[in-house]
Amino acid sequence: QEMRARGVRMKLSAVRKVVEGKRVIMIDDSIVRGTTSGRIVQMLREAGAKEVHVLISSPPVMNPCYYGIDTSSREELIAASKSVEQIREFIGADSLYFLSTEGMIEAIGRHDGSNNGGHCVACFNGQYPTEIYEDTKSCTEKC
Repeated sequence: QEMRARGVRMKLSAVRKVVEGKRVIMIDDSIVRGTTSGRIVQMLREAGAKEVHVLISSPPVMNPCYYGIDTSSREELIAASKSVEQIREFIGADSLYFLSTEGMIEAIGRHDGSNNGGHCVACFNGQYPTEIYEDTKSCTEKC
């Protein structure tokens, strides 16, 4: 966690002249652990933002991905254990909104006529397109 926070500080900064005294809307693709979003909200406030509102262009990530994305366990996913309001408080935003699964699929714009438009949304709803065996789950969490 600390390494992630340090990485955020190194690659991002808020320009005081741009945000001071303003209501800022921060848009991001997802919130996985909450570390990055929380640090960015903090940086915007330190630069003088009057309000910070966060919009996320995906649903809350509540389940691990066993298909290659680096989310090995539910324990590290903030949305698996916190409500949207609790996440908002954790990251320090004035408001927090997530896109719905349906809205995300519509925004992608490619549909094959099947459930979820043929897109894997298991990290959002826990419905994996293939069976995930227990040994895969435990290996992924330990590896």
